Amino acid sequence: MSPSPKPSRDRGQTDESLREEREKTDRAIAERQASVHEDADQVVQRARENADAVLTAARDVADQGLPTAAGGVPALSVVEGRETEDDTLRAERETADANLRREREETARALARLVPVERDKTDRYLLTERARSDKEIAQRDDFLGMVSHDLRNLLGGIVMSAVLLSDRADDSAAGALVQSEAARIQRLSARMNRLIGDLVDVASIDAGALAMTRSSGDGGKLVAEAVDIFRAAATAKGISLQLEVGAEGLLADFDHDRLLQVFANLLSNAIKFAAPNTTITVRCARDENALHFSVEDTGVGVPAGMLELIFDRFWQAGKNDRRGTGLGLYISRCIVEAHGGKIWAQSKVGTGTTLHFTVPTQCHSPLGAPTTIGH
Repeated sequence: MSPSPKPSRDRGQTDESLREEREKTDRAIAERQASVHEDADQVVQRARENADAVLTAARDVADQGLPTAAGGVPALSVVEGRETEDDTLRAERETADANLRREREETARALARLVPVERDKTDRYLLTERARSDKEIAQRDDFLGMVSHDLRNLLGGIVMSAVLLSDRADDSAAGALVQSEAARIQRLSARMNRLIGDLVDVASIDAGALAMTRSSGDGGKLVAEAVDIFRAAATAKGISLQLEVGAEGLLADFDHDRLLQVFANLLSNAIKFAAPNTTITVRCARDENALHFSVEDTGVGVPAGMLELIFDRFWQAGKNDRRGTGLGLYISRCIVEAHGGKIWAQSKVGTGTTLHFTVPTQCHSPLGAPTTIGH
């Protein structure tokens, strides 16, 4: 059984989002309570002001028929009686205010006890679901590892058989057909092998186990190697590959094979979407403390609202587009970010797309030490 997946960045983002939402909820509850209390206080205040006005008016009317002392003021007995009434009214209001404050405090305490209980239930449910998910992912990874190993062995046998058939074909028309079909088998096998590799890489990223080892390398030689690998595929489609490498030092610390994988994804996409008889330009230059790579094509372009989406898992140019799995750019983003770099796209519909990514010239982990990529 594989070890349980490491905490992923997605889960960290979920936890942070949950914390932020709870803080917003707490503020909203506090603001709502304050608003309700303020409205209630205003209603009570207006009612008391109206009652006081009615009482004052009634007393004014009553004063006209009461005996008065010197100076026209009500008699002392009347004044004392009214003071007693006022004292009683104030006491009743103070008692009512105290009861209201007590009720509000009790409500607040009850809410303060209820919210943590409900949140604790949510947290326990979330942990249970994550544990179940981790177990299922571990089982999936075990199964995927075994299946991918067996599939690659079978593909290897298919490719070897295709090569043997091609080598033994004669120069006749039938032999030429055999060679053509054998080459087709090899191309399809390569595509299947790449699909298997992408699926395994995504599973490894989810589990935080995609291995990566940095070493000192030359960015210029890296892009030259990538262009050399894809030149034949581009030429077959009538596309020219152009290489532009800066003259300054292009040394950096990176995983050569993983960055070559990034270029494989970027170049295969560019070749796939570029029109025949156009040019794809691959660039590498030093940009402050990083190497800046880019792949520019003259394809159909990507709408501005989709520039961020193209790096999402399983993204396709259209819902009916089946020219890929939609995993290449996602894996590329994970690899570049694991290097401490960033990847982004610039595009104009009808003109083309440029994919950029950067890699810091120096890494913080020891060179040659294997690290893992987790998402």
